[in-house]
Amino acid sequence: MDSIHVTISRPRPRRSGPERIDRPYPAAPRLDLVEVLHGREVADPYRWLEDPEDPRTTKWADQQDRLFAEHREGMTALPRMRDAMRDLLAAGWVSAPAWRGERQFFMRRSAGQEHAVLLVTEADGTERVLVDPMLADPTGRTTLDAYQPSQEGDLLAYQLSTGGTEESVLRVMRVDTGEIVDGPIDRLRYSSVAWVPGGRAYYYVRKLDPALVPEGEAQYHRRVWLHRVGTDPAEDRLIFGDGRDKRNYYNAAVSLGGRWLTVSSSTGTAPRNDLWIADLWEDGGDETERDARLDSPRFRALQEGEDAFTQVRFGRPGTPHEDRVYLCTDRDAPQGRICVTTAGDLSYENWRDLIPQDPEAVLEDYTVLDGPLMSRPLLLTRWTRHAVSEITVHDLDSGHLEDTVPMPGLGSASTLATRPEGGHQAWFGYTDFTTPRGVYCYDGRSGQVRRWAAAPGLVNVPAVTTRQVCYSSADGTTVRMFVIAPATAAGPTSGPDRPRPTVLNGYGGFGVSLAPGYSAPMLAWVESGGVYAVANIRGGGEEGERWHRAGMLENKQNVYDDFHAAADWLTANGWTTPDRLGIHGGSNGGLLVGAALTQHPEKYGSVVCSAPLLDMVRYEQFGLGATWALEYGSAADPEQFDWLLSYSPYHRVTEGTDYPAVLFTVFDGDTRVDPLHARKLAAALQHAGTGRRPVLYRREAGVGHGARALSLAIELCADTLAFHAAHLEQPSSEPRA
Repeated sequence: MDSIHVTISRPRPRRSGPERIDRPYPAAPRLDLVEVLHGREVADPYRWLEDPEDPRTTKWADQQDRLFAEHREGMTALPRMRDAMRDLLAAGWVSAPAWRGERQFFMRRSAGQEHAVLLVTEADGTERVLVDPMLADPTGRTTLDAYQPSQEGDLLAYQLSTGGTEESVLRVMRVDTGEIVDGPIDRLRYSSVAWVPGGRAYYYVRKLDPALVPEGEAQYHRRVWLHRVGTDPAEDRLIFGDGRDKRNYYNAAVSLGGRWLTVSSSTGTAPRNDLWIADLWEDGGDETERDARLDSPRFRALQEGEDAFTQVRFGRPGTPHEDRVYLCTDRDAPQGRICVTTAGDLSYENWRDLIPQDPEAVLEDYTVLDGPLMSRPLLLTRWTRHAVSEITVHDLDSGHLEDTVPMPGLGSASTLATRPEGGHQAWFGYTDFTTPRGVYCYDGRSGQVRRWAAAPGLVNVPAVTTRQVCYSSADGTTVRMFVIAPATAAGPTSGPDRPRPTVLNGYGGFGVSLAPGYSAPMLAWVESGGVYAVANIRGGGEEGERWHRAGMLENKQNVYDDFHAAADWLTANGWTTPDRLGIHGGSNGGLLVGAALTQHPEKYGSVVCSAPLLDMVRYEQFGLGATWALEYGSAADPEQFDWLLSYSPYHRVTEGTDYPAVLFTVFDGDTRVDPLHARKLAAALQHAGTGRRPVLYRREAGVGHGARALSLAIELCADTLAFHAAHLEQPSSEPRA
């Protein structure tokens, strides 16, 4: 087939009479391929683009690279956005500490560092770098995926992966010398590591050898293993997971002191889990005898077959509450609650509410303060209320509310961290839309909060205003949205500079919340005069598990209706107009904006669709797709197939439509979402669109779905912001001072 000729606008404001050029899109033959699935005819003209090794695919992708590079040369906002990103990201960040005795383990990225590094602070205040990904790989393509110190803090298990694959390799080092004493162990992916006291062994999660599983299933078949430090991984003892669903994810944990082993199992990304517990001391004996039995724990089910998610912790040894079992659960409580029982009776009928469900706030986390300097033990709980964090203080015995921890602002707090052996302090990370991530410390004796560690870099954060607004979706449901605008914006409908170029972001899936957080791309956009909006639509976790389930499976269209309604609110209230409204989403958020542009192309002026799912008929056959069937549904089921086909962006493309300007960004190392989705929809839109606005495809090699080096993040964000600016008529401005 001949190349399809289109007219592409150069990326300049259209109102001023843009220069146009005639430029053919890369040739993409359309197959006459129609399948009958559950009695429905389903066309798939670009199936050949699923194969990255097909010479036609490589040629098409190379030509798309050249087309994007040509278009990029005309994106006049690019230098400004690059400078702004570089300046704003110079703030860096620091994590809350993980305490082991007097040692503190924490992450920090300082200005100019390509990756955050893992550090340890000794009792005398000496600070040392333990793991720096740039020392492991100066190209910047290696990332630190996870780490776990031993209970004593003398050993450190850490996981590195290369090229964006997220296929981690585990090693163990001696903290005092940096000597590698164990590993490498491969076939890990963000595995939990559960140390046995004394550091002689740990439980961990590893995939089976690909030679032992059916072809194409190497990314599944996880198991829990026991590994003794310094031994050959081939000798590791299989502990749990044999004969269970190939899609299962597992998490293993050992209690402080080493008595209890717990294993949690979730099928794919299902919002529920099964939970098993084993008493590693149940047969008594000395330490040597217990050590010999580590590879044969006897599990009993704590929760199995329930439509709920539960986490378990044990009272701290040596305290009056050491026999307590704490259960953080959404069982019969979609907003979450904390129950208590004893290890002697774990039956559900014996669970007693300690912190009951809140009708509005969502329970996220909790910790206990019971150190010797405390007059009485306290329970700290972390909540989100309409996506904003709050921390409350309760009496540990009764659960009675005693106080509310003063927060630095209306933002997001991270996991509460305490000393494992007990204490009166709790640490948490904090960030909001204008505050880089730092660390705060709460003192249970005084009730005071102080900043413990600020982000290491100093930045000039632009003056912005933030509003949280409410709007109605198609079915009348109230949805909330953050609107971030320049501080000079007096109001949404006043002033001569309305409407403004606006970017709307959303996610809407897997119970993931879009909470306030420091965002260099958002600030760079607002600093240049635009508006940035974050919609907390259904499918996320902002309002609890009911909110999530209202946007999954057969309810998925609610997610897109909420997003369209957010766009309508922004235009109706004078912030923007359809041709000045861009949308931006990645991963499941890429599916969101893919559905938005194919359902209502008239509502949007530009679209950035990153690492997206787009062919919902065949998504289960690639990457980690099979693990998401409990979120989206399976095309193998006739009813669920109808749900998927109804919104699948690839299948909703209509010839002759004036689509928005679209930029797909994909990553060749992505092992979660295969870039084939973006290739297929890009080809379909390039064929079907009228050509008034471009459809472009940007790919990167050596990176994947997750973390990346700072310089690569700057280039990606600058490209996407400059693309929006080019097609939303964003005014030019001087470089940052």
